[in-house]
Formats: sequence, structure tokens, C-alpha cells
Amino acid sequence: MGAQQHGGGPDEDEYADALFALEDIDTGHGSPAPADAGPMFRDSPAARRLLSVRAIHAEPAAAASARGRQILARFPEAEVVPVASHWGIPDLHGNEGNVDRWVRVKSETLVLGEKKTLTTRPNGRSADWIAPGPANGCAMACAYCYVPRRKGYANPITVFTNIESIIVHLSRHVARLGPKTEANQCDPTAWVYDIGENSDCSVDALISDNVADLIRSFARMPTAKASFATKFVNPDLLLLDPRGRTRVRFSVMPQADSKLLDIRTSPVEHRIAAAGDFLEAGYEVHFNLSPVVLRPDWERDWSLLLRHMDDALPRAVKEQAAAEVIMLTHNKDLHELNLGWHPRAEEALWRPDLQQPKRSQNGSLNVRYRGAVKAEAVQTMRTLVATHAPWLRIRYAF
Repeated sequence: MGAQQHGGGPDEDEYADALFALEDIDTGHGSPAPADAGPMFRDSPAARRLLSVRAIHAEPAAAASARGRQILARFPEAEVVPVASHWGIPDLHGNEGNVDRWVRVKSETLVLGEKKTLTTRPNGRSADWIAPGPANGCAMACAYCYVPRRKGYANPITVFTNIESIIVHLSRHVARLGPKTEANQCDPTAWVYDIGENSDCSVDALISDNVADLIRSFARMPTAKASFATKFVNPDLLLLDPRGRTRVRFSVMPQADSKLLDIRTSPVEHRIAAAGDFLEAGYEVHFNLSPVVLRPDWERDWSLLLRHMDDALPRAVKEQAAAEVIMLTHNKDLHELNLGWHPRAEEALWRPDLQQPKRSQNGSLNVRYRGAVKAEAVQTMRTLVATHAPWLRIRYAF
């Protein structure tokens, strides 16, 4: 059901069968915040520490677009480096020397490009569909993350500036589907679109209005919802008006795991504490219990986390919450790369005594827990949730 579009922004006649008018799209001249909202978090010192951009590799058309100009204006002191394509930048992608400055690359480098091929893929787990996202890459540096493999491991954020084309593509896809007539584990009534498969939308929203534009667009779609997982609390998202049409999935894990593996993310307790605010702001709030890393005392620490969630979360969050339980999948190449910048993480992630090879759908050689080990751990997690957070419905576990 995918479509393909090339070049810059679409012509007006491309919007003829969209679910909203051309003037509803923010092309970079406005702000997602109400006039009286006060200072934006994305302009704060904390946000600047996460993203202290010094170099922007930009496709010429992306830099010249309205969204591109908005981003360049946010980082006026950054050096702009013209590139032919956001893929395969020689000094950035596949450069083994970047291992020594792994976190600096993610913090100081940004890429601007246009998403040339727009495809919506079926999923059936986190969402019914995987949407063409507004970005890929991340400024955070979780040691287990699969996303860095997409562009040669050094994978800072690439922002796609042709957001209008992405939204039109999604609007048409939703319109073609019509109402959802059969409930499934993704959602009983709405088609769910994951808009952040290869990035963290909460961090992306520090850079541009792409995520805000998507949230506003889905707010107008009565048969669909946006969805994204996040490890970062961005209070600017509370200023939007999602109208229940965006599902935020806060990823959580025991603090001992997060301190070791979730590099540059918001503390887990902050993610849990933010759930009530996001629900009140009009989001649906779910949780990802992921990744589940098998190491000594993992059952005890997950029990403590679930008890904390039970104590800390408001009743309103519990009444609508659901969760995904995802066991760790790792990758041999990523293991070897991590040994160059964060070897302690691999003591927990790389467990040949418990893991077996797995060829992924994209051809990568991954490792996952052996069948019997994984099955037992999944059942343990189900039991822990039922015991300590019985209100938390598990949508799926694998």
C-alpha cells in the first residue's frame, strides 16, 4: 500500500484526496506552542546538552525547504556541509574511527535529507502499520539499539524535511483503509501507525515541528492513531492537542539496567512520573517493558520496578494502560562496536551461554535468547506483571 514521491514539497493538487486542507500543515513558519506557553523545553540548557549541534550535513533541497530553513535557524552556529545524499556520507557512515567519539557524533552532528521513497509496511505487533517516519537515528546512545546499523553504525539524527509529503502519504493510506471493522491486539477500533520505528520522536521534537505536525494530523483522523516508543521526556509535547489520537509508549526497565545501558536517556522514574501528565494532555499512554535483559537478580529488579509503577501511577493511567514485553535481541557487529566505547554494557548484553544466532528480516545476523530460555523468561515476566501490576494488560510478549 506504499506510494512513492520525489523531489521537494508536493503540488497543491496532490492534496485533493487528503483528510485535511493544505493550510492545516505547519511548514515551519509557526510554532506548536500556544502563544502564552512560555519558554520551550527545546530551548533549555538541558536540551542543548543533549543536542549541541556543530555540523549539519544537508542535501541542498532539504536545506532550502521551509522545514530545513527552520532547523538551520535553530542551530545558527553549526557548520553546514552540503552532501549529495543523506545516505553514505563518507566521514560519517561506516567510519570505524567514529567509535572513539560515539556519543559526540550523536550530540554534535545532524543530517538533513528528503525521504524519497514513502512506504507504509504492515506490522501487527506494536502497530498495524509502520509509517515512513519523520527522522531516523538518535541523539541518545542505548547500547542495545538496532537503529545505528541502518547507516553504518555512526547514526546521528537525520531529519526528513519533506514532512508534507509524508503526511499526505499517510492521510491517503488511512483514507484507503476506511474504518477498522475487526478489533486486534494493536487497538480495538483504530488503525495504529508507528511513526518512530527508527528514531525517538520525543528527541526529534527538539529539532523541528515534524513530530508536532504528525500529531496534529492524526488528531484529525477519526479512524487512525499515531504511536511511538520513547525513552525521553519532552514536556513540549504536552503543549500539543493530540485528542487521544497519539499513543505514547514509555519504555521502562530496572534502574540498574538503565544506568548501564540507556545512555543519555531520561531516568526511568521520570518517564513513569510523566505518564499522568501525558494522559491529561490528551495522549494515550502505554508502556514498553523492554528490553528484558537476563542477568543475576533480574527477576527481583523487575519486581521492584513494577511495584514502583503500581505505587506511582495515577488510577486514570492504569485504567487505560497496556504493555509490550520485549526480550533482548542483540547483534554481533554491534557487540564488537560496543567493545570500543562501552565494554561494560557487553557483560550484560553478550551472553553466548544463553543466546543463539537469529537472521533478521533485513539480513542482519542477530542473537537472541535460546528458545527454552526465552520462553521461561517471558512466562516469568507475565507472572511478575500479574503479581505486582495486575492492572497492566500485556498486549504481546516475545
